[in-house]
Amino acid sequence: MRRSRFAAYVTSLLLATGLTLTGAATAQASSTAATGGYVALGDSYSSGVGAGSYISSSGSCDRSTKAYPYLWNAAHSPSSFAFNACSGATTDDVLAGQLGSLDSSTALVSITIGGNDAGFADVMTTCVLQSDSACVSKINAAKSYVDSTLPGKLDTVYDAISAKAPSSEVVVLGYPRFYKLGQTCLGLSETKRSAINGAADYIDNAIQKRALDHDFVFGDVRTTFTGHEICSSNSWLHSVNWLSIGESYHPTAAGQSGGYLPAFTNAA
Repeated sequence: MRRSRFAAYVTSLLLATGLTLTGAATAQASSTAATGGYVALGDSYSSGVGAGSYISSSGSCDRSTKAYPYLWNAAHSPSSFAFNACSGATTDDVLAGQLGSLDSSTALVSITIGGNDAGFADVMTTCVLQSDSACVSKINAAKSYVDSTLPGKLDTVYDAISAKAPSSEVVVLGYPRFYKLGQTCLGLSETKRSAINGAADYIDNAIQKRALDHDFVFGDVRTTFTGHEICSSNSWLHSVNWLSIGESYHPTAAGQSGGYLPAFTNAA
């Protein structure tokens, strides 16, 4: 268990500088899960960081009763439910600590993973604190990692899931675009916002390719979050959250129920 990487980076850097920013299941799935178990894997986007209502026993993993896995379980009542997703998780963390609940009776698996491997926290910290050029440069470095290293990391995780739960349906969910562009919006420049959105597309496309190559289903949350990005009139994402830095750039409870839950339900 450990603190979110985002919290670790941003707490130290933002507070040190004193920077002030603002504005930034289908029937088939239900039937399948009823005859087996559902296991939720992944990082903070699956644990529910930003949605509040955290389960105290989850500690720094910050698993929320308003996260999409918890909501799906409540609505469909599978034969068993293991909520293993954890804030800050990388592919290595999933392999080391989240797969123990998978077995031959597992019918459904969900996962979001890859953002922390690619340096999500470092990218966002750089873009919040530094220049347009520094932000774009950090994003380009992350894209290089996505090209060179992330596919192999994802393959290892996906292979391990298939080996431990060979009969399961696996739904891999991506990440939303963070910003609505072309709007008057305090905080980051349009250059930074556009580059950050492009980075979300870049990693989503890479994750989708690896998922489909493993015969998994990809749940694209960019569609469900359209119109609810930061800088929209009804954002489902936190910008910089001064009361809880670790929740910054994560879905709100509405983002989990209105963005991630439908994407998962429709994909499953």
